[in-house]
Amino acid sequence: MPPRTIKAAIQDALEDLTEKKFKKFCAALLDRRGEPRVKRSSVEGQDYITIAQVLVSTFTEPGALRITLELLREIDCNEESLRTVGLSIYDGGPSAGASHFVDTHRTALIQRVSTVPPLLDELLDRGIIKQEGYNTIMAQATSQARMRELYTGPLNACGSSGKDIFYKILEKLEPYLISDLRNN
Repeated sequence: MPPRTIKAAIQDALEDLTEKKFKKFCAALLDRRGEPRVKRSSVEGQDYITIAQVLVSTFTEPGALRITLELLREIDCNEESLRTVGLSIYDGGPSAGASHFVDTHRTALIQRVSTVPPLLDELLDRGIIKQEGYNTIMAQATSQARMRELYTGPLNACGSSGKDIFYKILEKLEPYLISDLRNN
């Protein structure tokens, strides 16, 4: 049997929730403090399939998995629901063993990202890197050196939520590269 997608695992876990727990999950999603935020209109009155789609489109699959697990724990969900959603397309097992897309494809991204200055501008605007880090990275001579500096410094320190934002920016600036890496 092929491994399930993260979106399918999230849908299964949300479908298994009681109506009361599902409403608590949606409320917790709306009350979440971190960025990016989910629009109230995207969540209120929606079914579990739509909520899974909102999670994946807002946070990317790895981010959606992490957020879903956090919210299920927050609403005191049982271990069975956590195990259901914990299945990952990355290794067919628990999500704890899964690597983030930007870590898995580190070498290819270092070699192939061509839009480093706009990428850094976006990361600076979103608070993933600070001005000092931006200046250090931009002082590097080549795109590859800049990407290496980004990986060894700020991207290494920002955690999975920062990597989710980095991934979203890459999807916007380098859509063909990301599509190619996803398909290979």
